[in-house]
Amino acid sequence: MCQVFRCTKDPLFCYTISMKQSKGSSSAKATDGQSKQIFKVRHSLSHLLATAVLEQYPKTKLAIGPVIENGFYYDVDTDKHGLNDADLSELEKRVKELVKQKLEFKKEAVTYAQAKKIFADQPYKLELIEELKKNKKPITIYTTYGKTDQYTSASRAHKSVLFVDLCSGPHIKNTSEINPDAFKLTHLAGAYWRGDEKNKMLTRIYGVAFATKQELETYLHNIEEAEKRDHRKLGKELDLFHVDDEVGLGLPLWHPKGALLWRIVEEFWYKEHLKNGYDLVRTPHIGSRHLWETSGHWGFYNKSMYPPLEVGQTLEELQQKKKVGMSEQYLLKPMNCPFHIQIYKNSPHSYREFPFRWAECGTVYRFEKKGELSGLTRVRGFTQDDAHILCRKDQVEEELKRVIDFILFIYESFGFKTQDVHVYLSLRDPKNKDKYAGNDAGWKFTETMLRKVAKDKKLNFTEELGEAAFYGPKLDFKIKDAIGREWQCSTLQFDFNLPERFNLTFINEKGKQEQPYMLHRALFGSYERFLGLLIEHYAGAFPVWLAPVQVAILPVSDKHESYAKQVIQTLRAQEIRVELFGQNETLGKRIREAEMKKIPYILVMGDKEIESKSVNVRTRGQKETETVSVEKFIEKIKKQN
Repeated sequence: MCQVFRCTKDPLFCYTISMKQSKGSSSAKATDGQSKQIFKVRHSLSHLLATAVLEQYPKTKLAIGPVIENGFYYDVDTDKHGLNDADLSELEKRVKELVKQKLEFKKEAVTYAQAKKIFADQPYKLELIEELKKNKKPITIYTTYGKTDQYTSASRAHKSVLFVDLCSGPHIKNTSEINPDAFKLTHLAGAYWRGDEKNKMLTRIYGVAFATKQELETYLHNIEEAEKRDHRKLGKELDLFHVDDEVGLGLPLWHPKGALLWRIVEEFWYKEHLKNGYDLVRTPHIGSRHLWETSGHWGFYNKSMYPPLEVGQTLEELQQKKKVGMSEQYLLKPMNCPFHIQIYKNSPHSYREFPFRWAECGTVYRFEKKGELSGLTRVRGFTQDDAHILCRKDQVEEELKRVIDFILFIYESFGFKTQDVHVYLSLRDPKNKDKYAGNDAGWKFTETMLRKVAKDKKLNFTEELGEAAFYGPKLDFKIKDAIGREWQCSTLQFDFNLPERFNLTFINEKGKQEQPYMLHRALFGSYERFLGLLIEHYAGAFPVWLAPVQVAILPVSDKHESYAKQVIQTLRAQEIRVELFGQNETLGKRIREAEMKKIPYILVMGDKEIESKSVNVRTRGQKETETVSVEKFIEKIKKQN
């Protein structure tokens, strides 16, 4: 079944695709010799896919077919003929046949008039041509030829011309460069033309391609493993959370076990922040319009914010269409920073008080389109593990390094390898300064300082122009999970703009007013995303200290339940999390149920256990069991907490 996919890229992307792509792009990056080659292979396969579609369905209207990470896709309009999995198999078979024919690709520049003639029956291509003409961009085409063709303008009319596409390339010279055993068409999805739901829904055909068969098999294995680990699937199976249409999309509901998992992570967070010299603050979910105008969010961040709430009247008065007596507009907060700033402004400060480290687990709300929502990783309301550090200029470097150390400590604590962390230094785009607040001097200092600490801490980092927050540059941290996927988590942002916009000052050692600097940082990023990551990283089989239920208690029969409840009471007194699996089913079925819930330990107790005051222990992932005293089991589990 096709799923709706809202494409956020401009359709001209297929035409203007280049070897250098920015960080946010959906396209693959070609950075070295081998990756440039696989980039061209993937791009060429997208053309062969379009060729196969047109052979099967000659009336098909083609849209775009770019390279993406690990592969390619092509958006097609087959009108009333809906493609299915059987079609996918046949198309893949045909593409493999085309690969073996050693077809050749040739690039050619054409005029706008020639392009319109070539693509006269392709409305999506004609729309792109008009846009290229409007923007005064040159037009090139790529033609797929049979092996014996001569490359002349007239040759496009030759019978062995298989396919012509509006494209700037690059492509391979001929299909002998493609390994026919190293690519696969994977699935179908829906995609609105130009990413606009007002436009027609097209069919997107996805494929993956690699240099070798082994790489393909490894990728497909990881995809299969990723499906098993999908946090949405496991969230349901393990009874952790769900998203309810009646409540609203992008607003997860946490069930008891999920809420307990959240609490375990949150308690760890609070404990470590207090140890690291942070103070805790709490702020409201809404703030006045004036607050967000002062901060700059009203103008610079409006695409991610919800419209104002009118709090000058009740819902009843609105329903009765009564006029507002005195208008008061508030907005759901997309960030916590303006509130922390107002706490600072509540009293005067001296240079001796710095730094201030204020932390809050605050729920924020950001606008996301319906089609972009996904489980816990893309939601409309989420809780940031937020903190803001206000410091003097001479303290900035030390505070930045302290935060980096804290981030890496957090990753290690939750079982991630810090050597796999990749960091992006997000900088202002000097060619598009209107997107950012502040002056050149402030941006130069903050960007230079972030670059210095990244080098000093020996971070594996890449610089990215145009990805800075509107108020300052930042370091974004990505970590790899158990199957090698990257996840965006922590962020460390350096801000000189908000202190200026809110006129923050302190009295320096010379008795004069001075402006402090502000660091924004989140270690998890958000609880929702981080918990989704943890679910998938561990495939729901959490380590003992994280598991919402650490021990499943299974009495063999009714007569053993009294002893089981005594054991439960003893374990709970030691703050061990337990659940009783009672007598509704056979013992074997209850054991399987506990195993499917991925509980670390299963304790079975019958006559022998009662007599010896012991428990029979089944450890997750092990076939052998052991019988130990209750005291010895408590000692064992305590070492893992």
